[in-house]
Amino acid sequence: MTDTITDTIYQSTILVVDDKPANTDLIEMMLDSSGYTNVTCINDPCLVESLHIQHSYDLILLDLRMPQMHGFEVMKMLQEQIDPLDYLPVMVLTADLDAASRHQSLELGARDFLNKPVDHEELLFRVFNLLQVRQLYKERKSRAALLEVEVAQRTSALRESHLETIRTLGRAAEFRDNETGMHVLRMSTCCRELAQLTGMDADFQNLIHIASPMHDIGKISTPDAILLKPGKLEPHEWDIMKKHAENGADILSESSSDFMKMGEIIARTHHEKWDGSGYPNGLSGEDIPIEGRIASICDVFDALLSKRPYKQAWPLEPTVELIHEESGRHFDPTLAQIFLDNIPAMVAIRERFADQ
Repeated sequence: MTDTITDTIYQSTILVVDDKPANTDLIEMMLDSSGYTNVTCINDPCLVESLHIQHSYDLILLDLRMPQMHGFEVMKMLQEQIDPLDYLPVMVLTADLDAASRHQSLELGARDFLNKPVDHEELLFRVFNLLQVRQLYKERKSRAALLEVEVAQRTSALRESHLETIRTLGRAAEFRDNETGMHVLRMSTCCRELAQLTGMDADFQNLIHIASPMHDIGKISTPDAILLKPGKLEPHEWDIMKKHAENGADILSESSSDFMKMGEIIARTHHEKWDGSGYPNGLSGEDIPIEGRIASICDVFDALLSKRPYKQAWPLEPTVELIHEESGRHFDPTLAQIFLDNIPAMVAIRERFADQ
C-alpha cells in the first residue's frame, strides 16, 4: 500500500457512538494517538442520523446497549437511509455479544465486532482494515463514475457524428436544385417548432428535427433535365419526378436507427395530401403519419418562399394565403391552423438560416 493511500485512510471520517463518555474518550484517545485526524464522538445515539447525513462517515463504531436508542435501532435507521449499493462499515462494540445479537447485527449491516473492554491494538487493526475496504470501495466507485462520464462523452460524440452524417445526406440531395442547401435546415427547424406547438413530446421533436432533412433524399435519383427544368413538367416527366418520394424511402429503409426510420416515413409521405390527392400512395386524413403531415406544411412553406432554378421566390403574404386555402385539402387543417397562428416564429427561423 502506498503512503498516499495510507494517508487517505488516516484522514477518514470516524464516528464513535457510546452512551458512556469514559468509553468514547478512551477510543478517541486511541485513534488520535495512532494518527486518525477526523474522529467524532457522541454519547447520544439519536444524533447519528443527522450527523451521518451531514458528514457521510467512513466508519461508525457503535455500542449496542444504550438507554436512549438501542444499537440495533441505529443500524436499522442507517440501513433505511443508506443507498443499498453503498458500503458503510459499522463496527459493533459490546461487552456481551451473544450469538443472537451477533446474527441480528450482521443482518442489519454490521461489518465487524469488538468486545469490551477494548484492546488497543485489536481496535487499531480492525479499524484500519475496515477503512481500507471502505477506501477501495470509494476508489472503485470513483473510477466507475469517471468511466460512465467517458462512455457518455464517447456515445455523445458518436451520436453527433451520426447526426452530422444524416444532416449532410439531406443537404447533399438539396444541393441538386438549391445551391446553398439551407432549405433543409429551415424546414427541419420548422418541423421541430410545429411538433412542439402541436404538443408532441421532446423525443418526437428531436427525432423530426434530425430526420426531416432527409425528406427529399430521393432527388438524388431524379435526372437533372427534370429536376432543374425551368418550365412546366410534361406528364411523363412528372411521373418520374414523383418517384423521388418512394426512392428516398427505399434509400432510408432497413435501418435500425430511429432517425432513419422516421426519415423513411417522412420521405415517403410528405407529398401525401389530406384529401387523398397526393402521392405516392394517395393516403388521406390521419392515415398519413403525423410526421409526414408536419413535414408537408413546413416543406411547402419554405419551398414557396425560396428561389429555385425553375421559379422565383414567393412573397410571404401569398404563401400564407395558400396554406390557409389548402387547409383541409393539401394540409391537415389542425396543423395548418397552428402553423398559421405562429407565422412570426416560422419567419424568424427563415431569417436565422437565410441563404448565403
